[in-house]
Amino acid sequence: MRKLIYGFGVSLDGYINDRDGRIDWTDPDDELHQFHNDRYRDIEISLHGRRLYELMAEYWPHVAEDAPPIEREFSRLWTEKPKVVVSRTLTEVHWNSTLVSENVVEEVRRLKAGGDGVIEVGGASLAASLLPHGLVDEYQMFVLPVILGGGTPMFPSLEKRIPLRLTETRHFDTAVMLRYTVD
Repeated sequence: MRKLIYGFGVSLDGYINDRDGRIDWTDPDDELHQFHNDRYRDIEISLHGRRLYELMAEYWPHVAEDAPPIEREFSRLWTEKPKVVVSRTLTEVHWNSTLVSENVVEEVRRLKAGGDGVIEVGGASLAASLLPHGLVDEYQMFVLPVILGGGTPMFPSLEKRIPLRLTETRHFDTAVMLRYTVD
């Protein structure tokens, strides 16, 4: 069974973007960027919500030739990685992506059962739809030194708690990674 990871850069007060939807405060240092490149290389399938897909598709396929090598590397990784994009409004997706518009929970269950690798879920709304069904196996929070005071929360309100076990911490110059597995 594939493992599903929900990971995001998050403010100290728990938001993945600010009130205007901006993420300009999440700029990683080179060590953290390389860490993301390395972990993304190990991911078999990347699940994207519509907003995250549009944000990523606007930038990563178009990285300039004179961009830093670390960015060019992630550009290549992102465009080549198999992606499942969940959206009711998009009619087409590109860059090795498949569009899913309904039965998301069933689709994720099918993807998890289809192998033994790693799936990543990106997008707070998409992750929120999966959490109540117990589909997320691991959480990777990259906590950044900023308090936003509002925006999109990383976690939704839930009917019941999800017990976790802290399995790793790692310090970067621009963030602290907290890795939790579901107990």
